[in-house]
Formats: sequence, structure tokens, C-alpha cells
Amino acid sequence: MRIDAYFQWIRDIIEACPVVQSSSVSFDKRSTYEGHLRAELYFMDGSVLHVREYLDVETTVDRLMYVYQHVDPAGDLVFRYDNTGHHKKRSLPTYPHHKHEGRDQRVLDSPAPDLAAVLREIEDRARIE
Repeated sequence: MRIDAYFQWIRDIIEACPVVQSSSVSFDKRSTYEGHLRAELYFMDGSVLHVREYLDVETTVDRLMYVYQHVDPAGDLVFRYDNTGHHKKRSLPTYPHHKHEGRDQRVLDSPAPDLAAVLREIEDRARIE
């Protein structure tokens, strides 16, 4: 896959998400297969998802770095997925992939989601509330 195709996939899933009210997305193509994505997605409930990905998609989609941080309208953390290697001492089975939840930012093991999975989680939370 080429990075342009991945960037188009990102555009398509953001556009298809019914709870996204508006977005600000920037794509930085570093080579045919590498790129950086930065985005802020604004939801109908006033919450925001901050997205950062650095990718290599030459053979598979390899998100070398990612952060998906969802904050409520007051700016408090709802959740954050990332692969920063700062929880090695916790012996997380999914290390370095993990999830922070809530204001206390409790750390949970979590496989690496993609943006589509994160948007589904936000949609599901919106249905419950």
C-alpha cells in the first residue's frame, strides 16, 4: 500500500463517522510509504479526539508511533491509546501498546487500535450516554 492510499482511507473513515461534527487533518508524506498524520476531530457532544500517527505502510500498516486522545468538553481525559514505551515496569502483556482511562488515567493493557476502532468506541459511548 502507498501512503496516499492510507491517507485516503483516513479521510473516508472520518467522513463516514456519524458523530464527527468537524475535523482538522494534516498529512505529511515523507516518502512513498512513510508519513505523519495529525488530526483533531470534533464531536457533536463537544468532545475532541487528538490523533497522531507516524507510519510505514510498505508491506503492512506499521504505526511506528500513535496517540489517540479523547477528551470531554471540559478537556478532561476520557481515554488515550498510545505506544509510548513508558510503562515497561508494569509488565503489560501488550507493551508498548496500552490505554489510559479517565481522569485518574489508569493504565490498561490494550492491543493497538486503528482510527476506525477508536471512532467506533466513541460512537458506542455516544449511544450509551
